[in-house]
Amino acid sequence: MARPSGRNPPRLTEVLKAYQALVAAGELRPDPAQAAVAGQLDALAQALARPQPAPGLLARLIGRAPPPPPRGLYIWGGVGRGKSMLMDLFFGSAAVAPKRRVHFHAFMAEVHAAIHAARGAGTADPLMAVAADLARGARLLCFDEMQVKDIADAAILSRLFTALIDAGVTVVTTSNRPPDDLYKNGLNRHLFLPFIALVQQRMDVVALDGPTDYRLQRLAGTQTWHVPNGPEATAALSAAFFRMTDYPPEDRAHVPTETLEIPGGRTLHVPKSLKGVAVFSFARLCRQPLGAADYLAIARRFHTIFIVGIPVMGPENRNEAARFVTLIDALYEHKVKLIAAADAEPGALYPAGDGAFEFQRTVSRLMEMQSARYLALGHGG
Repeated sequence: MARPSGRNPPRLTEVLKAYQALVAAGELRPDPAQAAVAGQLDALAQALARPQPAPGLLARLIGRAPPPPPRGLYIWGGVGRGKSMLMDLFFGSAAVAPKRRVHFHAFMAEVHAAIHAARGAGTADPLMAVAADLARGARLLCFDEMQVKDIADAAILSRLFTALIDAGVTVVTTSNRPPDDLYKNGLNRHLFLPFIALVQQRMDVVALDGPTDYRLQRLAGTQTWHVPNGPEATAALSAAFFRMTDYPPEDRAHVPTETLEIPGGRTLHVPKSLKGVAVFSFARLCRQPLGAADYLAIARRFHTIFIVGIPVMGPENRNEAARFVTLIDALYEHKVKLIAAADAEPGALYPAGDGAFEFQRTVSRLMEMQSARYLALGHGG
């Protein structure tokens, strides 16, 4: 299994001090709910920084279980309340190694792949073997956007996370839903209920549901569809990207990239990836041989997507148009926010010829994705 990148020496900035500095600098507005969660994350970071007590000789001889890890946090609340920002501060400040941060969907895809490999190797209990491997690679495991929709995930989460916590791993996760609402109305939900009990018994559940949707606030007044492609549209998208990510424009050359893992062992390069926001060109997404699996991975990973260079399409580039339709379907179904530059308004993107009628559903979705109602929806649906 992939090893975490968090083995580098940790930064020693305290979470609460870092949060207070952002407020003092005017980068964040004072928010009592955020400050309270920052305080809890700060206390956890301090607990993790304390040396782990080594088991005595007698404890080792009789096989006594190691002391429990510091209790993790399950932070839930509406979209745009600052969960990811606080996770950024916490993960950067936590003086513990090894540590790992990963999007929940990517983590579960990795777990299932590792279970498949362990089963193929004849391992007696593949899930426990995978859990042990994960525990060796991270004392702190942080997840972004925990949501459970797949019965294959639901069926194994309780055993997996019990094994991780028993092995000394502290888990911190964010979610748009309280634990009781995870996998709600899912198939065979009774298989999932022990995981909810585990979260409530062995983690601290923290609500971050203040009145202000900061993500929507950043989007307020933002034009989401720019016509035509060109320097003016590019400049507008660039300004919107830096405003949404709080990244300094003068450091634009160092915006991080990312590599997404796609089911089947493939990867997808993301040219710009920061705080759940990604930037792509139409050519990269629709002129390459990508498909539904790629677009679903993008839609699950990012809450906002910027796409530049969308052309007018027709029968002569029907393959590109078909991929664009599949892409928009994935983004729409996962409530991803789209900010784009194109050669035409949505209704004129595929003006005539074979395929124009079928494209009308995509036009309708592109129009809806610009509405205030859609922009206010939480990522993931």
